Amino acid sequence: MSPSHRPRVLLADDHLMVAEALTSLLSPEFELVGVVEDGRALLGEVERLQPDVIVADITMPHLNGIDALVRLRQDGDRTPVVFLTMHRDATFARRALDAGASGFVLKHSASIELIAAIQAALQGRTYLTPQLATEVLEAMKQTPEQCDDPVGSLTPRQREVLQLLAEGRSAKEIAASLEISARTVEFHKYQMMETLDIQTSAELIHFAIKHGLVEL
Repeated sequence: MSPSHRPRVLLADDHLMVAEALTSLLSPEFELVGVVEDGRALLGEVERLQPDVIVADITMPHLNGIDALVRLRQDGDRTPVVFLTMHRDATFARRALDAGASGFVLKHSASIELIAAIQAALQGRTYLTPQLATEVLEAMKQTPEQCDDPVGSLTPRQREVLQLLAEGRSAKEIAASLEISARTVEFHKYQMMETLDIQTSAELIHFAIKHGLVEL
């Protein structure tokens, strides 16, 4: 394949050292068209750069990778997304695949598996790290009721509000960011507390950290 026809990759990761390592790993086979550090920036750059495939972390500021993928699919964007994550947990993999991901690779296996995952995604196939395959397939057989993932009981908008709350934003700042009213932000917050049977804002933030919506 000539250099001008190399597949175009957009990278989303808020860790500079990871992004640099991935750039050198991918550059022999792919054209790296951009690097973004958060999920909101990812949405804008996908539209602007039109990559062939996206490689994204899950836990990122402003909007996590899985919810960014949900937004892309809602907007009709079909760009394949391969997740590269530290989360060695079948729950995250199931959440990613349910959202429409084409791949799920663990960061410590990136040098071995990531190129294979990207190539599979470009061919319309799904790549799942062998280290989690059995657990994830078992999890996929369960109904949503059986699946022990309370994050799945929240709507995409509620997850966006929750992530921003956990990042320390005020209701007013969240309202401006999401272009909704502060009153609507408070409504989402209380709906989540009711759904999750949580009594305080502090417990809600602890929930977001525990379930990987934000990093400590």
